[in-house]
Amino acid sequence: MISSFTVRLAIVIVAAAVGLAGCGSPGFKAKDGAKGTLRYAMGTDLTTLDPAKVQDVDTMDLLVNVFECLVSYSEKNELVGQLAESWKVSQDGTTWEFTLRPLAKFHNGRKVSAEDVKWSLERACSKELASPTAKDYLSDIVGVKEFGKGDAQSISGIRVIDSSHVEFKLDKARAYFLGKLTYPCASILCKEAIGAKPLTSKEQAVGTGPFVFDRLVPTQLASLKRFTDYYLGQAKLDTIERPIILDAATRLNKYRGGQLDTLVLQRQDLAGIRKDTTLSTQIHFIDRPAVFYLGLNQGKVPVLRNELVRRALAMAIDRKKIATELLDDLPVARGLISPGVMGYRPEYAGIPYDPAQARKLLAEAGYPEGKGFPEISISYREQAPDTRIAVEAIESQLRTNLGIAIKPQMLQWGTLLTARNKDELSMYMGSWFADYADPQNFISFLFTSDSKLNHDGFSDPAFDQICREADSSLDPAKRKALYEKAENLLVDKAVRIPLYFGRDAELISPRVTGIRMNILGVMPHLKTVVQ
Repeated sequence: MISSFTVRLAIVIVAAAVGLAGCGSPGFKAKDGAKGTLRYAMGTDLTTLDPAKVQDVDTMDLLVNVFECLVSYSEKNELVGQLAESWKVSQDGTTWEFTLRPLAKFHNGRKVSAEDVKWSLERACSKELASPTAKDYLSDIVGVKEFGKGDAQSISGIRVIDSSHVEFKLDKARAYFLGKLTYPCASILCKEAIGAKPLTSKEQAVGTGPFVFDRLVPTQLASLKRFTDYYLGQAKLDTIERPIILDAATRLNKYRGGQLDTLVLQRQDLAGIRKDTTLSTQIHFIDRPAVFYLGLNQGKVPVLRNELVRRALAMAIDRKKIATELLDDLPVARGLISPGVMGYRPEYAGIPYDPAQARKLLAEAGYPEGKGFPEISISYREQAPDTRIAVEAIESQLRTNLGIAIKPQMLQWGTLLTARNKDELSMYMGSWFADYADPQNFISFLFTSDSKLNHDGFSDPAFDQICREADSSLDPAKRKALYEKAENLLVDKAVRIPLYFGRDAELISPRVTGIRMNILGVMPHLKTVVQ
Protein backbone atom coordinates (compact mmCIF):
# COMPACT_ATOMS: atom_id res chain seq x y z
CA MET A 1 0.00 0.00 0.00
CA ILE A 2 3.33 2.90 -1.62
CA SER A 3 3.42 2.30 -2.27
CA SER A 4 5.18 2.33 -1.36
CA PHE A 5 7.69 3.69 0.22
CA THR A 6 4.61 2.34 0.79
CA VAL A 7 4.61 1.53 -0.69
CA ARG A 8 3.10 3.13 -1.89
CA LEU A 9 2.65 11.18 -2.80
CA ALA A 10 2.54 13.89 -5.01
CA ILE A 11 0.29 16.72 -3.93
CA VAL A 12 0.50 18.16 -0.44
CA ILE A 13 -2.72 19.80 0.61
CA VAL A 14 -2.17 23.51 0.78
CA ALA A 15 -2.53 24.35 4.44
CA ALA A 16 -3.56 27.60 5.98
CA ALA A 17 -0.92 29.27 8.06
CA VAL A 18 -1.81 27.36 11.20
CA GLY A 19 0.79 26.50 13.85
CA LEU A 20 1.01 23.62 16.29
CA ALA A 21 0.84 20.99 13.54
CA GLY A 22 0.59 17.53 15.01
CA CYS A 23 0.52 18.13 18.75
CA GLY A 24 -3.13 18.88 19.19
CA SER A 25 -4.49 22.24 18.08
CA PRO A 26 -7.01 24.94 18.92
CA GLY A 27 -9.28 23.62 16.15
CA PHE A 28 -9.57 20.05 17.49
CA LYS A 29 -10.18 18.61 20.90
CA ALA A 30 -10.60 14.86 21.18
CA LYS A 31 -13.60 13.62 23.13
CA ASP A 32 -12.76 11.08 25.81
CA GLY A 33 -14.67 7.83 25.40
CA ALA A 34 -17.01 9.00 22.62
CA LYS A 35 -19.31 6.16 21.57
CA GLY A 36 -19.78 5.58 17.88
CA THR A 37 -16.59 7.50 17.03
CA LEU A 38 -13.32 5.77 16.14
CA ARG A 39 -10.29 7.97 16.78
CA TYR A 40 -6.84 7.09 15.51
CA ALA A 41 -4.07 9.47 14.60
CA MET A 42 -2.30 10.13 11.34
CA GLY A 43 1.46 10.42 11.75
CA THR A 44 1.76 12.73 8.73
CA ASP A 45 -0.24 15.47 7.09
CA LEU A 46 -2.72 14.39 4.47
CA THR A 47 -0.80 14.31 1.22
CA THR A 48 -3.79 14.42 -1.14
CA LEU A 49 -7.52 13.78 -1.32
CA ASP A 50 -7.23 12.33 -4.81
CA PRO A 51 -7.11 8.51 -5.05
CA ALA A 52 -5.29 8.83 -8.37
CA LYS A 53 -2.51 10.73 -6.59
CA VAL A 54 -2.13 8.93 -3.27
CA GLN A 55 0.99 6.90 -2.49
CA ASP A 56 1.32 6.87 1.31
CA VAL A 57 -0.25 4.41 3.72
CA ASP A 58 -1.73 6.94 6.17
CA THR A 59 -3.66 8.88 3.53
CA MET A 60 -4.62 5.68 1.72
CA ASP A 61 -6.06 4.24 4.92
CA LEU A 62 -8.38 7.26 5.10
CA LEU A 63 -9.40 7.33 1.44
CA VAL A 64 -10.40 3.65 1.21
CA ASN A 65 -13.34 4.45 3.48
CA VAL A 66 -14.57 7.04 0.95
CA PHE A 67 -13.64 5.65 -2.48
CA GLU A 68 -13.94 2.12 -3.86
CA CYS A 69 -12.60 0.03 -6.73
CA LEU A 70 -14.14 -2.78 -8.76
CA VAL A 71 -12.50 -5.41 -6.56
CA SER A 72 -10.83 -5.64 -3.16
CA TYR A 73 -9.22 -8.16 -0.79
CA SER A 74 -11.37 -9.98 1.76
CA GLU A 75 -10.48 -10.89 5.35
CA LYS A 76 -9.35 -14.25 3.93
CA ASN A 77 -6.96 -12.42 1.55
CA GLU A 78 -9.05 -13.43 -1.43
CA LEU A 79 -9.94 -11.10 -4.28
CA VAL A 80 -13.65 -10.36 -4.12
CA GLY A 81 -16.03 -7.96 -5.79
CA GLN A 82 -16.37 -4.45 -4.43
CA LEU A 83 -18.25 -2.30 -6.96
CA ALA A 84 -18.18 -5.30 -9.29
CA GLU A 85 -20.78 -7.93 -8.52
CA SER A 86 -19.01 -10.52 -10.68
CA TRP A 87 -16.58 -10.91 -13.57
CA LYS A 88 -15.46 -13.40 -16.19
CA VAL A 89 -12.19 -13.79 -18.05
CA SER A 90 -11.41 -15.21 -21.47
CA GLN A 91 -9.55 -18.50 -21.78
CA ASP A 92 -6.35 -16.76 -22.91
CA GLY A 93 -6.48 -14.41 -19.90
CA THR A 94 -6.54 -11.17 -21.91
CA THR A 95 -10.21 -10.09 -21.77
CA TRP A 96 -12.05 -9.32 -18.53
CA GLU A 97 -15.74 -8.43 -18.31
CA PHE A 98 -17.13 -6.93 -15.09
CA THR A 99 -20.75 -6.71 -14.00
CA LEU A 100 -21.47 -3.80 -11.63
CA ARG A 101 -23.54 -4.05 -8.47
CA PRO A 102 -27.07 -2.83 -9.26
CA LEU A 103 -27.46 -0.96 -5.94
CA ALA A 104 -24.09 0.82 -5.86
CA LYS A 105 -24.40 4.58 -5.84
CA PHE A 106 -22.29 7.66 -5.27
CA HIS A 107 -22.62 9.80 -2.16
CA ASN A 108 -24.74 12.26 -4.18
CA GLY A 109 -27.31 9.51 -4.79
CA ARG A 110 -26.54 8.76 -8.44
CA LYS A 111 -26.22 5.14 -9.54
CA VAL A 112 -22.76 3.95 -10.61
CA SER A 113 -22.49 3.01 -14.29
CA ALA A 114 -19.97 1.43 -16.62
CA GLU A 115 -19.35 4.89 -18.11
CA ASP A 116 -18.12 5.98 -14.66
CA VAL A 117 -15.60 3.14 -14.70
CA LYS A 118 -14.20 4.13 -18.09
CA TRP A 119 -14.14 7.85 -17.23
CA SER A 120 -12.46 7.28 -13.85
CA LEU A 121 -9.63 5.18 -15.23
CA GLU A 122 -9.09 7.55 -18.16
CA ARG A 123 -8.97 10.48 -15.75
CA ALA A 124 -6.38 8.65 -13.64
CA CYS A 125 -4.22 7.86 -16.69
CA SER A 126 -4.53 11.27 -18.34
CA LYS A 127 -1.50 13.35 -19.13
CA GLU A 128 -3.16 16.37 -17.51
CA LEU A 129 -3.68 14.72 -14.12
CA ALA A 130 -0.13 13.33 -14.05
CA SER A 131 -0.88 10.56 -11.57
CA PRO A 132 2.36 9.12 -10.15
CA THR A 133 0.83 5.63 -10.04
CA ALA A 134 -1.93 5.08 -12.61
CA LYS A 135 0.20 4.54 -15.69
CA ASP A 136 2.07 1.74 -13.90
CA TYR A 137 -0.84 0.09 -12.13
CA LEU A 138 -3.13 0.23 -15.18
CA SER A 139 -0.57 -0.10 -17.98
CA ASP A 140 -1.53 -3.71 -18.74
CA ILE A 141 -4.75 -2.40 -20.31
CA VAL A 142 -4.43 -1.90 -24.06
CA GLY A 143 -4.19 1.77 -24.98
CA VAL A 144 -3.20 3.17 -21.57
CA LYS A 145 0.29 4.15 -22.69
CA GLU A 146 -0.93 5.89 -25.84
CA PHE A 147 -3.67 7.70 -23.93
CA GLY A 148 -1.26 8.77 -21.21
CA LYS A 149 1.04 10.33 -23.78
CA GLY A 150 -1.86 12.26 -25.31
CA ASP A 151 -1.72 10.24 -28.55
CA ALA A 152 -5.27 8.88 -28.21
CA GLN A 153 -8.63 10.33 -27.24
CA SER A 154 -9.59 7.37 -25.06
CA ILE A 155 -8.22 4.10 -23.68
CA SER A 156 -9.00 1.63 -26.45
CA GLY A 157 -8.82 -1.37 -24.12
CA ILE A 158 -11.75 -0.23 -21.96
CA ARG A 159 -15.14 -0.82 -23.57
CA VAL A 160 -18.55 0.06 -22.15
CA ILE A 161 -20.88 -2.80 -23.10
CA ASP A 162 -23.93 -1.30 -21.43
CA SER A 163 -24.64 0.65 -18.24
CA SER A 164 -23.88 -2.37 -16.04
CA HIS A 165 -21.06 -4.10 -17.94
CA VAL A 166 -17.54 -2.96 -18.79
CA GLU A 167 -14.77 -4.86 -20.57
CA PHE A 168 -10.98 -4.62 -20.25
CA LYS A 169 -8.61 -5.85 -22.95
CA LEU A 170 -5.05 -6.57 -21.77
CA ASP A 171 -1.88 -6.55 -23.81
CA LYS A 172 -1.02 -10.04 -22.53
CA ALA A 173 -2.28 -12.49 -19.95
CA ARG A 174 -1.57 -11.06 -16.49
CA ALA A 175 -2.20 -13.36 -13.53
CA TYR A 176 -1.98 -10.40 -11.15
CA PHE A 177 -4.32 -8.03 -13.03
CA LEU A 178 -7.20 -8.21 -10.55
CA GLY A 179 -4.82 -7.33 -7.75
CA LYS A 180 -3.80 -4.14 -9.52
CA LEU A 181 -7.44 -3.07 -9.69
CA THR A 182 -7.52 -2.87 -5.88
CA TYR A 183 -5.08 0.07 -5.83
CA PRO A 184 -6.64 3.54 -5.20
CA CYS A 185 -5.79 4.88 -8.67
CA ALA A 186 -8.43 2.40 -9.95
CA SER A 187 -11.13 3.96 -7.75
CA ILE A 188 -14.44 4.78 -9.42
CA LEU A 189 -15.20 8.51 -9.10
CA CYS A 190 -18.17 10.81 -9.67
CA LYS A 191 -17.49 12.88 -12.79
CA GLU A 192 -19.86 15.77 -12.05
CA ALA A 193 -18.42 16.24 -8.55
CA ILE A 194 -14.72 15.77 -9.21
CA GLY A 195 -13.90 16.70 -12.78
CA ALA A 196 -10.65 16.11 -14.61
CA LYS A 197 -8.40 18.27 -12.42
CA PRO A 198 -6.84 17.07 -9.14
CA LEU A 199 -9.29 16.60 -6.29
CA THR A 200 -8.47 19.20 -3.63
CA SER A 201 -11.61 19.76 -1.52
CA LYS A 202 -13.95 17.59 0.53
CA GLU A 203 -16.87 18.81 -1.57
CA GLN A 204 -15.29 17.15 -4.61
CA ALA A 205 -14.60 13.93 -2.72
CA VAL A 206 -17.75 12.10 -3.81
CA GLY A 207 -17.15 8.37 -3.77
CA THR A 208 -19.15 5.21 -3.14
CA GLY A 209 -17.65 4.04 0.17
CA PRO A 210 -19.31 3.64 3.58
CA PHE A 211 -18.11 7.06 4.76
CA VAL A 212 -18.11 10.63 3.44
CA PHE A 213 -15.87 13.53 4.38
CA ASP A 214 -17.21 15.66 7.21
CA ARG A 215 -14.43 18.00 8.36
CA LEU A 216 -10.98 18.82 7.05
CA VAL A 217 -8.74 21.13 9.08
CA PRO A 218 -5.33 21.31 7.35
CA THR A 219 -2.47 19.99 9.51
CA GLN A 220 -4.93 19.16 12.30
CA LEU A 221 -7.85 16.84 11.53
CA ALA A 222 -9.62 14.72 8.93
CA SER A 223 -13.08 13.53 9.93
CA LEU A 224 -15.51 11.17 8.16
CA LYS A 225 -19.18 10.51 8.81
CA ARG A 226 -21.34 7.52 7.93
CA PHE A 227 -22.92 7.35 4.45
CA THR A 228 -26.49 6.38 5.29
CA ASP A 229 -27.35 4.95 1.85
CA TYR A 230 -24.37 2.64 1.40
CA TYR A 231 -25.26 -0.34 -0.81
CA LEU A 232 -24.05 -2.97 1.69
CA GLY A 233 -25.87 -1.34 4.61
CA GLN A 234 -24.81 1.43 6.95
CA ALA A 235 -21.52 1.31 8.84
CA LYS A 236 -21.86 0.71 12.58
CA LEU A 237 -19.70 3.77 13.37
CA ASP A 238 -21.13 7.28 13.28
CA THR A 239 -17.81 8.99 12.61
CA ILE A 240 -14.08 8.40 12.12
CA GLU A 241 -11.74 11.08 13.46
CA ARG A 242 -8.12 11.19 12.30
CA PRO A 243 -6.22 13.87 14.25
CA ILE A 244 -2.87 14.67 12.65
CA ILE A 245 -0.24 14.17 15.34
CA LEU A 246 3.29 14.16 14.00
CA ASP A 247 5.08 13.40 17.26
CA ALA A 248 5.10 9.72 18.25
CA ALA A 249 5.38 10.44 21.98
CA THR A 250 2.34 12.73 21.82
CA ARG A 251 0.34 10.03 20.05
CA LEU A 252 1.21 7.53 22.78
CA ASN A 253 0.27 9.98 25.54
CA LYS A 254 -3.10 10.62 23.89
CA TYR A 255 -3.77 6.89 23.71
CA ARG A 256 -2.88 6.54 27.38
CA GLY A 257 -5.29 9.38 28.13
CA GLY A 258 -8.18 7.75 26.26
CA GLN A 259 -8.17 10.29 23.41
CA LEU A 260 -7.21 7.70 20.79
CA ASP A 261 -8.71 4.24 20.30
CA THR A 262 -5.93 2.54 18.33
CA LEU A 263 -2.24 3.29 17.89
CA VAL A 264 0.61 1.80 15.86
CA LEU A 265 3.58 1.79 18.22
CA GLN A 266 7.17 2.74 17.52
CA ARG A 267 9.46 -0.18 18.30
CA GLN A 268 11.37 1.89 20.83
CA ASP A 269 8.20 2.15 22.96
CA LEU A 270 7.53 -1.59 23.15
CA ALA A 271 9.74 -2.34 26.14
CA GLY A 272 7.94 0.23 28.27
CA ILE A 273 4.49 -0.89 27.10
CA ARG A 274 5.27 -4.50 28.01
CA LYS A 275 5.89 -3.39 31.60
CA ASP A 276 2.54 -1.61 31.80
CA THR A 277 0.04 -4.06 33.33
CA THR A 278 -2.89 -2.45 31.50
CA LEU A 279 -1.47 -1.56 28.10
CA SER A 280 0.49 -4.79 27.74
CA THR A 281 -2.82 -6.66 27.38
CA GLN A 282 -3.81 -4.37 24.47
CA ILE A 283 -0.78 -5.06 22.23
CA HIS A 284 -1.46 -6.84 18.95
CA PHE A 285 1.38 -7.93 16.63
CA ILE A 286 0.42 -7.95 12.96
CA ASP A 287 2.74 -9.16 10.20
CA ARG A 288 2.62 -6.96 7.11
CA PRO A 289 3.71 -7.73 3.51
CA ALA A 290 6.35 -5.01 3.60
CA VAL A 291 10.10 -4.81 3.18
CA PHE A 292 12.19 -1.97 4.61
CA TYR A 293 15.35 -1.29 2.69
CA LEU A 294 18.24 1.02 1.93
CA GLY A 295 17.73 2.54 -1.51
CA LEU A 296 20.80 3.14 -3.69
CA ASN A 297 20.29 5.55 -6.57
CA GLN A 298 22.72 4.49 -9.28
CA GLY A 299 21.28 7.08 -11.62
CA LYS A 300 22.31 9.98 -9.39
CA VAL A 301 25.49 8.73 -7.68
CA PRO A 302 28.21 7.38 -10.01
CA VAL A 303 30.01 5.41 -7.30
CA LEU A 304 26.84 3.38 -6.68
CA ARG A 305 26.93 2.08 -10.25
CA ASN A 306 29.85 -0.11 -9.19
CA GLU A 307 28.52 -3.50 -8.14
CA LEU A 308 31.53 -4.07 -5.89
CA VAL A 309 30.67 -0.91 -3.95
CA ARG A 310 27.03 -1.90 -3.55
CA ARG A 311 27.93 -5.40 -2.36
CA ALA A 312 30.46 -3.92 0.06
CA LEU A 313 27.76 -1.69 1.52
CA ALA A 314 25.40 -4.65 1.88
CA MET A 315 28.04 -6.79 3.62
CA ALA A 316 28.96 -3.98 6.03
CA ILE A 317 25.42 -3.55 7.39
CA ASP A 318 24.42 -5.79 10.29
CA ARG A 319 20.71 -6.08 9.49
CA LYS A 320 20.18 -8.69 12.20
CA LYS A 321 21.34 -6.28 14.90
CA ILE A 322 19.15 -3.51 13.49
CA ALA A 323 16.05 -5.69 13.19
CA THR A 324 16.23 -7.86 16.28
CA GLU A 325 18.13 -5.75 18.82
CA LEU A 326 17.59 -2.10 17.97
CA LEU A 327 14.03 -2.48 16.67
CA ASP A 328 12.79 -5.11 19.14
CA ASP A 329 12.62 -8.35 17.22
CA LEU A 330 11.48 -7.43 13.72
CA PRO A 331 11.88 -10.15 11.06
CA VAL A 332 15.26 -9.87 9.30
CA ALA A 333 14.99 -9.35 5.53
CA ARG A 334 17.53 -11.08 3.33
CA GLY A 335 15.42 -10.92 0.17
CA LEU A 336 12.96 -8.44 -1.34
CA ILE A 337 9.75 -10.52 -1.38
CA SER A 338 7.99 -10.33 1.98
CA PRO A 339 6.35 -13.07 4.04
CA GLY A 340 2.75 -13.76 3.06
CA VAL A 341 3.48 -13.34 -0.65
CA MET A 342 4.07 -16.18 -3.10
CA GLY A 343 7.81 -16.53 -3.64
CA TYR A 344 8.89 -15.60 -0.11
CA ARG A 345 11.71 -17.92 0.95
CA PRO A 346 12.38 -18.09 4.70
CA GLU A 347 15.57 -20.05 4.07
CA TYR A 348 16.99 -17.52 1.59
CA ALA A 349 20.45 -16.36 2.74
CA GLY A 350 21.00 -13.30 0.55
CA ILE A 351 24.22 -11.34 1.08
CA PRO A 352 25.80 -12.13 4.47
CA TYR A 353 27.09 -9.68 7.06
CA ASP A 354 30.87 -9.88 6.53
CA PRO A 355 32.82 -6.68 7.32
CA ALA A 356 36.17 -8.19 6.31
CA GLN A 357 34.91 -9.19 2.88
CA ALA A 358 33.17 -5.83 2.57
CA ARG A 359 36.47 -4.00 3.11
CA LYS A 360 38.12 -6.23 0.53
CA LEU A 361 35.43 -5.47 -2.07
CA LEU A 362 35.63 -1.74 -1.40
CA ALA A 363 39.40 -1.86 -1.89
CA GLU A 364 38.94 -3.73 -5.18
CA ALA A 365 36.56 -0.98 -6.23
CA GLY A 366 39.34 1.59 -5.66
CA TYR A 367 38.53 2.83 -2.16
CA PRO A 368 40.89 1.07 0.30
CA GLU A 369 39.82 1.78 3.89
CA GLY A 370 37.26 4.18 2.44
CA LYS A 371 39.86 6.59 1.12
CA GLY A 372 38.53 8.76 -1.69
CA PHE A 373 34.97 7.58 -1.22
CA PRO A 374 32.56 10.52 -1.66
CA GLU A 375 30.28 11.61 1.16
CA ILE A 376 26.73 10.55 0.37
CA SER A 377 23.53 11.66 2.08
CA ILE A 378 21.06 9.06 3.32
CA SER A 379 17.59 10.61 3.43
CA TYR A 380 14.85 9.51 5.77
CA ARG A 381 11.44 10.60 6.99
CA GLU A 382 11.00 13.05 9.86
CA GLN A 383 8.99 12.12 12.94
CA ALA A 384 9.74 8.43 12.41
CA PRO A 385 11.81 7.22 15.39
CA ASP A 386 12.19 3.65 14.11
CA THR A 387 13.55 4.88 10.80
CA ARG A 388 15.93 7.26 12.57
CA ILE A 389 17.28 4.39 14.69
CA ALA A 390 17.92 2.28 11.57
CA VAL A 391 19.60 5.14 9.70
CA GLU A 392 21.85 6.00 12.63
CA ALA A 393 22.89 2.35 12.90
CA ILE A 394 23.64 2.17 9.15
CA GLU A 395 25.71 5.36 9.33
CA SER A 396 27.69 4.01 12.29
CA GLN A 397 28.27 0.56 10.78
CA LEU A 398 29.45 1.93 7.41
CA ARG A 399 31.81 4.34 9.15
CA THR A 400 33.19 1.61 11.45
CA ASN A 401 33.35 -1.24 8.96
CA LEU A 402 34.33 0.62 5.78
CA GLY A 403 35.66 3.99 6.86
CA ILE A 404 33.18 5.92 4.72
CA ALA A 405 31.05 8.92 5.66
CA ILE A 406 27.31 8.74 5.14
CA LYS A 407 25.41 11.88 6.12
CA PRO A 408 21.89 11.36 7.55
CA GLN A 409 19.37 13.83 6.10
CA MET A 410 15.93 14.09 7.69
CA LEU A 411 13.18 15.35 5.36
CA GLN A 412 9.50 16.18 5.72
CA TRP A 413 7.42 13.26 4.43
CA GLY A 414 5.93 14.99 1.40
CA THR A 415 9.30 16.51 0.49
CA LEU A 416 10.99 13.13 0.75
CA LEU A 417 8.46 11.43 -1.51
CA THR A 418 8.48 14.21 -4.09
CA ALA A 419 12.28 14.01 -4.24
CA ARG A 420 12.08 10.20 -4.47
CA ASN A 421 9.58 10.40 -7.32
CA LYS A 422 11.96 12.72 -9.19
CA ASP A 423 14.92 10.37 -8.54
CA GLU A 424 16.70 13.14 -6.62
CA LEU A 425 17.68 11.10 -3.54
CA SER A 426 21.17 9.59 -3.37
CA MET A 427 20.55 7.01 -0.66
CA TYR A 428 17.33 6.71 1.27
CA MET A 429 15.65 4.61 3.90
CA GLY A 430 12.49 3.32 2.29
CA SER A 431 9.81 0.69 2.57
CA TRP A 432 7.60 -1.10 0.09
CA PHE A 433 4.20 -2.30 1.26
CA ALA A 434 2.46 -4.72 -1.08
CA ASP A 435 -0.29 -3.14 -3.14
CA TYR A 436 -1.47 -6.61 -4.14
CA ALA A 437 -0.28 -9.95 -2.84
CA ASP A 438 1.80 -11.10 -5.80
CA PRO A 439 5.59 -11.30 -6.31
CA GLN A 440 5.24 -9.19 -9.46
CA ASN A 441 4.49 -6.23 -7.18
CA PHE A 442 7.89 -6.66 -5.48
CA ILE A 443 10.00 -7.50 -8.53
CA SER A 444 9.15 -6.48 -12.09
CA PHE A 445 6.76 -3.74 -10.99
CA LEU A 446 9.64 -1.91 -9.31
CA PHE A 447 12.86 -2.83 -11.08
CA THR A 448 12.34 -3.30 -14.82
CA SER A 449 14.06 -0.72 -16.99
CA ASP A 450 10.81 0.94 -18.10
CA SER A 451 9.11 1.06 -14.68
CA LYS A 452 8.34 4.60 -13.51
CA LEU A 453 8.76 3.30 -9.96
CA ASN A 454 12.35 2.25 -10.65
CA HIS A 455 14.03 4.88 -8.48
CA ASP A 456 17.24 2.85 -8.24
CA GLY A 457 18.56 3.64 -11.72
CA PHE A 458 18.92 -0.10 -12.33
CA SER A 459 18.70 -1.54 -15.83
CA ASP A 460 19.56 -5.06 -16.94
CA PRO A 461 18.25 -6.66 -20.18
CA ALA A 462 18.57 -10.18 -18.75
CA PHE A 463 16.48 -9.19 -15.71
CA ASP A 464 13.89 -7.53 -17.95
CA GLN A 465 13.53 -10.69 -20.02
CA ILE A 466 13.01 -12.87 -16.93
CA CYS A 467 10.30 -10.49 -15.76
CA ARG A 468 8.55 -10.44 -19.14
CA GLU A 469 8.27 -14.22 -19.02
CA ALA A 470 7.06 -14.26 -15.42
CA ASP A 471 4.56 -11.45 -15.91
CA SER A 472 2.81 -13.04 -18.88
CA SER A 473 2.68 -16.62 -17.57
CA LEU A 474 -0.48 -18.11 -16.05
CA ASP A 475 1.40 -21.10 -14.59
CA PRO A 476 1.91 -20.48 -10.82
CA ALA A 477 4.92 -22.80 -10.54
CA LYS A 478 6.66 -21.23 -13.53
CA ARG A 479 5.93 -17.71 -12.30
CA LYS A 480 7.29 -18.53 -8.83
CA ALA A 481 10.52 -19.96 -10.23
CA LEU A 482 11.07 -16.99 -12.54
CA TYR A 483 10.44 -14.38 -9.85
CA GLU A 484 12.85 -16.22 -7.55
CA LYS A 485 15.47 -16.08 -10.29
CA ALA A 486 14.83 -12.37 -10.74
CA GLU A 487 15.02 -11.76 -6.98
CA ASN A 488 18.35 -13.60 -6.82
CA LEU A 489 19.72 -11.29 -9.48
CA LEU A 490 18.55 -8.15 -7.65
CA VAL A 491 19.94 -9.26 -4.30
CA ASP A 492 23.26 -10.55 -5.69
CA LYS A 493 23.85 -7.24 -7.45
CA ALA A 494 22.78 -5.35 -4.29
CA VAL A 495 20.40 -3.18 -6.27
CA ARG A 496 18.70 -2.45 -2.96
CA ILE A 497 19.74 -3.57 0.51
CA PRO A 498 16.84 -5.29 2.33
CA LEU A 499 16.89 -4.74 6.09
CA TYR A 500 13.74 -6.04 7.77
CA PHE A 501 10.15 -7.02 7.09
CA GLY A 502 7.02 -5.34 8.42
CA ARG A 503 5.46 -6.31 11.73
CA ASP A 504 3.18 -3.74 13.33
CA ALA A 505 2.82 -3.51 17.08
CA GLU A 506 -0.58 -1.96 17.60
CA LEU A 507 -2.51 -0.93 20.69
CA ILE A 508 -6.26 -1.47 20.36
CA SER A 509 -8.57 -0.27 23.10
CA PRO A 510 -10.91 -2.92 24.53
CA ARG A 511 -13.71 -0.49 23.65
CA VAL A 512 -13.11 -1.27 19.97
CA THR A 513 -14.38 -4.42 18.26
CA GLY A 514 -15.09 -5.53 14.72
CA ILE A 515 -11.95 -4.15 13.05
CA ARG A 516 -11.43 -6.18 9.87
CA MET A 517 -7.96 -6.83 8.53
CA ASN A 518 -6.39 -8.64 5.63
CA ILE A 519 -2.83 -9.14 4.51
CA LEU A 520 -2.67 -5.56 3.19
CA GLY A 521 -3.89 -3.88 6.37
CA VAL A 522 -7.06 -2.47 7.88
CA MET A 523 -10.16 -2.77 5.72
CA PRO A 524 -12.88 -0.08 5.51
CA HIS A 525 -14.55 0.35 8.90
CA LEU A 526 -17.93 -1.04 7.89
CA LYS A 527 -18.24 -3.34 10.91
CA THR A 528 -16.05 -1.56 13.49
CA VAL A 529 -17.79 -0.76 16.77
CA VAL A 530 -16.71 1.59 19.57
CA GLN A 531 -18.54 1.01 22.86
